[in-house]
Amino acid sequence: QAQLVESGGGLVQPGGSLRLSCATSRFMWENYAIAWFRQAPGKEREGVACVNLSDRTAPYTSSREGRFTISRDNAKNTVILQIDSLKVEDTAVYSCAARLQIFGRCGLSASTYNYWGQGTQVTVSS
Repeated sequence: QAQLVESGGGLVQPGGSLRLSCATSRFMWENYAIAWFRQAPGKEREGVACVNLSDRTAPYTSSREGRFTISRDNAKNTVILQIDSLKVEDTAVYSCAARLQIFGRCGLSASTYNYWGQGTQVTVSS
């Protein structure tokens, strides 16, 4: 059964950091890509970063270099999104999603992802 569970969101001051976790079903580590998306109030959902779990040679994809870092924890079946130097405009619901992908670099088109978590709220405010 496909399952994605996000955690790690919260209220943080500008300039702070957060580490978001996406716990996945074990089978997804064979043939799936995992992506992080975010959606701010009144705005469209946008892709942040993704990783192809089944192809270790494929580079990670990130729409925001520098402050957003995606990584994998194989032992915990978890994909991590580290966000540094948070800004007020980073306030959004952050969700992870999964799609079937065996080879190659993953993309950030939300419509291609089949499974979604419930999301975790990130609020950046002083």
